[in-house]
Amino acid sequence: MAAPVDQPISHPEPTGALIDALVEGPALMHGRNRLVAAIAFFAGFGFFLALPFALRAGADFFMPMTASLVIAICLVPLLEWFERRGVPSPLAALIALGAFLLLANTALVLIVVPAWDWVVELPDRIHQIRSTLKPVIDFYTQAQEFIDGLVRMATRTRQLKHAAGNIVEPGSLLQMLAGSAPSVVINVVFGLLTIFFALSGWTRLRVRTIQGRGSFSDAIAIARVIQNVVDATSRYVFTITCINIMLGTVVATLLTMIGMPSPIMWGGFVALLNFVPYFGPIVASLLLALGGLMSFTSLSLALTPAAIMIGCHLIETNVVTPLILGGRLKMNPLLILVSLSFWTWVWGTAGALLAVPLLIIIKTVVSAAGKPDIAGFLFEHGTLTSPVREGHVDYVAPPPQES
Repeated sequence: MAAPVDQPISHPEPTGALIDALVEGPALMHGRNRLVAAIAFFAGFGFFLALPFALRAGADFFMPMTASLVIAICLVPLLEWFERRGVPSPLAALIALGAFLLLANTALVLIVVPAWDWVVELPDRIHQIRSTLKPVIDFYTQAQEFIDGLVRMATRTRQLKHAAGNIVEPGSLLQMLAGSAPSVVINVVFGLLTIFFALSGWTRLRVRTIQGRGSFSDAIAIARVIQNVVDATSRYVFTITCINIMLGTVVATLLTMIGMPSPIMWGGFVALLNFVPYFGPIVASLLLALGGLMSFTSLSLALTPAAIMIGCHLIETNVVTPLILGGRLKMNPLLILVSLSFWTWVWGTAGALLAVPLLIIIKTVVSAAGKPDIAGFLFEHGTLTSPVREGHVDYVAPPPQES
């Protein structure tokens, strides 16, 4: 029979066994939580330690796929622009992909085709380079061995050129693929198909991802993360592309004024290499110095193209880029350098070009997901555990018992 409502319910006093259970239960759960958290931590640490080697070993698969996904993310604003005007998703994806191919083919025609002529003429220009550098060689006699090595390499290049027969320079992207190895053709086709299918299914994938969340707040959060990744990546790539094209145009104009051959090609090289932070402008300056030595007999005039590149790059880095980008896409230079070194080690030149976009994507996702409390975990006061204060026991009254 149940106790009357108006009578207070008496609870038994906690015994020693009950107090021990109340103390040992949370302590045991705390120990199990820390064990599971430690296993998860070391398993994740091992995964991230092995991931770079897996990416490097599988570069033939991971690099084209990653580059294609980054390009697809950058083309999403163009895709959505067409979709808002009633263009079906597959057709909008095809138009966006066609625009990218047109840009790539234009860059190939303006850069690679003239560069091919410079490579062919390099053996014949070695003597002119030596003549231009003669004052420097006379002062630094140890450079003689380096020049002799270039001469021997050029001689082998000339012999290889005559032995291989006629070499057809690529006039378009299609011609370049036709003369490439089958593996290169397969990777390019795989990358183009990945871009097309990623763009054509982007809207449906985003809708399904948002609708698949358990709550409205989770749906809003994942939608915000997706939009932030697209906006940050596409804004950076588009802005940097415009800045680099402007830089290449200015350099090409100044090279035309001093009589440098193929100024558009050199401007294209400057624009392309400027996508690689820190090291790209250095390589562009060295190439322009070599081109100046091949084109001019005066040492001061031969070094002018490299000086133009350095001066324009300093203005672009310290004035133009901060003025246009401002603080919207400002990142830690150390993070950029680490990302550049890491992806260059993993995938070479392609990794160097993808280093900053990948850093932006990872940084955006991590900022939205929250940073793990590693320090708190190590010092036993993180979010992974719920420690019990020593010497304190919260007495929980048992539920009412029916009499």
